[in-house]
Amino acid sequence: MSSEPPPRWRRLEPDERKEQIFTCAVQLFGQRPYSEVSTSDIAAEAGVARGLINHYFGTKRELYLEVIRRALVVPRMAVEILPEGPLELRADVAIDWFLDMVTKQERTWLAAIAPEGIGRDLEIEEILEEADKESADRVLEAVGLSRESEHGPELNALVRAFGGMVKAAGREWLVRGSLTREQVHTLLSKSLVTLVGEVFPVIQAENQPIE
Repeated sequence: MSSEPPPRWRRLEPDERKEQIFTCAVQLFGQRPYSEVSTSDIAAEAGVARGLINHYFGTKRELYLEVIRRALVVPRMAVEILPEGPLELRADVAIDWFLDMVTKQERTWLAAIAPEGIGRDLEIEEILEEADKESADRVLEAVGLSRESEHGPELNALVRAFGGMVKAAGREWLVRGSLTREQVHTLLSKSLVTLVGEVFPVIQAENQPIE
């Protein structure tokens, strides 16, 4: 006799079912430490048989790693929705979108930037590094630059450094309550404008060959 509750089956396409499982995993990993969430818990929350979790994601660890990956990568959609206009406007809208996203998945985002339970092993470090690089590429796209340009690697590194401040500011706001959302918005939007408008040109000029 199984102690697992019967699955609450709903007529969903495979992709919808997979996304439903993922959404429930995000919710549970955001509410409890990794060690306190089981695949049975996720299956019960999603109303599916536990075997479907293994089918779509593999192990609990693999599902958790995917939660971390998605929580930290800025999607291309976030760039596509930015309005035409000056850098200040695009930075303002971009930071507002980011803070909205963090608000909606606060616990998951905080867990992703400081993952616990299974340790900061090499695989997690690689995911964090790749997520930072990909998100930095999105920021470069948002301001009309490309990582494929001559100075792309340096610009990507500068945005990743900015990303460290983003995470620190997020913790000051969400964990410590020492900054308000409005203060974080001002800090990040103005810092991004300064980074792109003043720091980037200096870095690019320093790397220009002397004729």
